[in-house]
Amino acid sequence: MPPSVPGLRDELLHWPVTESRDLHRDDWVVALREDQVHRPGHPEEPFPRLVVEHPGAVIVLAVDDDERVCCLRHYRHAAGGVFVELPAGIRDDPDEDPLETGRRELREEAELAAHTWRHLLTLRPSAGITAEVHTLFLARGLSHADRGGFALRHEEAEMEVLWVPMAELLDAVLAGSVTEGPLVAAVLAYDVLGRRGER
Repeated sequence: MPPSVPGLRDELLHWPVTESRDLHRDDWVVALREDQVHRPGHPEEPFPRLVVEHPGAVIVLAVDDDERVCCLRHYRHAAGGVFVELPAGIRDDPDEDPLETGRRELREEAELAAHTWRHLLTLRPSAGITAEVHTLFLARGLSHADRGGFALRHEEAEMEVLWVPMAELLDAVLAGSVTEGPLVAAVLAYDVLGRRGER
């Protein structure tokens, strides 16, 4: 077995940027820009990199007492299909704590509240093109919660809530029939925690 790597962790930093230009920016939360970047100490070799600006998202793995997961069927135009997903939402308010975002999204999308919350994972879905961060929570002790004044619109108005046994969802993930990234990561992490006796 190879030796362990002490202090194994990502390192957040920025190489020098000599120029930036917006390719698309409007009132929505996502923008696209092009940066001219160079390696430290090599300003003579700039190269272009596209950056999708995204404030991040919170995803909730809500599991009931019967080991069923609250899932959504959600149309996604960019990917061209209806995908099995978890309740989730963009962190469009930078002052809102991720846990509060998770609570709000679970209530708005699935009409659920949870008694117990646990941080599950932090993911960077595509570090080559965006600084977007996904924060995933495990929610247990579920109960009905009113959506309040929130109204589902556009694609969300067609969402379907379904309860899937965790074992069945894990099988679907491993078979490749359910492929949405945060759901896959959350289900695999949940399975690992169970194997370690840490749920």
